[in-house]
Amino acid sequence: MTIMVPVGVSARHIHLSLAHIDILFGAGYQLTSFRDLSQPGQYAANEMVSIVGPKGRFDKVRILGPARGATQIEISRTDAFALGINPPVRESGHIEGTPGLKVIGPQGEVELEQGVIVAARHIHFHTKDAEQWGIADKQMLRVKVNGERPLIFENVIARVSEQYALDMHIDTDEGNAAGVKTGDQAEILD
Repeated sequence: MTIMVPVGVSARHIHLSLAHIDILFGAGYQLTSFRDLSQPGQYAANEMVSIVGPKGRFDKVRILGPARGATQIEISRTDAFALGINPPVRESGHIEGTPGLKVIGPQGEVELEQGVIVAARHIHFHTKDAEQWGIADKQMLRVKVNGERPLIFENVIARVSEQYALDMHIDTDEGNAAGVKTGDQAEILD
C-alpha cells in the first residue's frame, strides 16, 4: 500500500504566550488571522516581530496563533548560524535547555531565556488515518520526497491526534535540499 502525504515547508516563525503578546503588542491585544494553516484552528497572524541573536537579526518573523502556554521560536539551522546560536533539533513544545533570543514588538521587547528550536521533521496524522495505516504516535518513519533532488528523510516523527490533519512538516533547509515546496507529496516508506 502506498501512503502519500502532503508536504508543508515551514519558514522561521514564533509562537507567543499571552503574557508575551501583552508585552510585545500591549495589554489585551488580540492576534488577527492572515491565513489558516494546515492544522485545524492554527493560523498565520498578520502580526510580526523581530528576533535578535548575538550575531544577527531577522525582522518580520511571522507569529503563528493562537497563543500558547510558552513562547517558542522555530528556525532552520541556516537561520541559527546567522543569529549566532546553536539550538537543538526538538519536537515542538520541548524547549527545556534551549537557547533564547530577544524578541522585539511594536510596544515592547522580551528577552527569552529559552525557547529556540530547530523543529524535528514530523507528520501530523489524524487518529483515523494513523489507525488505517498502522502508524503509532511517536513512531519514527522513513519518508521519500520527490522534488528536483529526491531525498529519503529518516527519523520523521509520527504525531497522532484527533486534533490533527494529515501534513508533513519540514523546515526551509530540508525543503531546499530536496527541491520540494508546500503542497508537494511525500511517500511514507516505513
